[in-house]
Amino acid sequence: MSLDNKIIENVLLGKGFNSSLLNDKTISEYEEKVVLVTGAAGSIGSELAKQLLQLPCRKLIFLDQAESNLYELQESLKKNNTAIIDFILGDIRDNLCLDNIFKVYKPHFIFHAAAYKHVPLLEKHPYEAVKTNVIGTKFIADKAVEFNAQKFVMISSDKAVNPTNVMGATKRIAELYVTHLNRKSPTKFIVTRFGNVLGSNGSVIPLFKRQIEEGGPLTVTHPEITRYFMTIPEACQLVLEAGAMGIGGEVFVFDMGESVKIMDLAKKIISLSGLNYPNDIDIQIVGLRPGEKIFEELLADGETTIKTHHKKIMIAKAKQASDDFEQKLTELISVENSFAWPESNNRLVKLIKEIVPEYLPF
Repeated sequence: MSLDNKIIENVLLGKGFNSSLLNDKTISEYEEKVVLVTGAAGSIGSELAKQLLQLPCRKLIFLDQAESNLYELQESLKKNNTAIIDFILGDIRDNLCLDNIFKVYKPHFIFHAAAYKHVPLLEKHPYEAVKTNVIGTKFIADKAVEFNAQKFVMISSDKAVNPTNVMGATKRIAELYVTHLNRKSPTKFIVTRFGNVLGSNGSVIPLFKRQIEEGGPLTVTHPEITRYFMTIPEACQLVLEAGAMGIGGEVFVFDMGESVKIMDLAKKIISLSGLNYPNDIDIQIVGLRPGEKIFEELLADGETTIKTHHKKIMIAKAKQASDDFEQKLTELISVENSFAWPESNNRLVKLIKEIVPEYLPF
């Protein structure tokens, strides 16, 4: 995707994007299906919810633990066919909650978008990253197997590639777990991996917009830092396409175009706001945050890609879990939360490193 001024301007103004129509084969894949979306009130989950409403699904279940955001999603979708939607306030870390959902609805498809994603916070609270990104994923993936779901599509991140932070490493463990389950389950487990989405909660464009409203400066962590970007609707459309084409075990990687220099993005946003850099608004270099990379990657060392019939979707030939993966995972999820900091956190990070050897914390 070319990150041109019009795209940035639309994000700044809060305007949506018109995603192109899904092909007939993709649409037919969702016909008469019961679909569960976790993290449905988040940036990706809420857009998936809106796009799924355009498909001939039988029932849609939108699950999130964020009460206010789920309420806002419910209000925003009132003009749609709400007869086929149920909004559920619940937590993927609550196994009893998930058990009740699967017993009542028996979903055919699960889109798992629920996750903790903010790198600096999770560096400080690795237990919470494990609890949500690993244990929560395990709970819902296990339920998909138990209740014979047809497909489980996990939303992953480029931060899972050669991770330098707890967030990315826990997402990589989640990738390993679902692809591991795929080898011994009739449920088809599929991973979709992509970079940053424009305008998501807590992302750089809303941050820059707020900083401009406050009179500046814009804060950039490093003068050379770059990121891959995609619009939320385009990312979600590709997730639906990948979910339809997946036969199980794939790690789908999306073509996100060229990486974007955040310094250049900051200057564009200042200009699009009708201001001049550095006279009206300056840019301040504040230093990399804990666990933050200068350059993100979409493929790990040794990974290659295979083309699919869709020009923007590739399959990564990702490494499989080690032979002792289940044993190590059991050890990881048995670590109790403790504020005996940093001892318990050090143990967690050590176990994460054993499961994901390519995890190299700064």
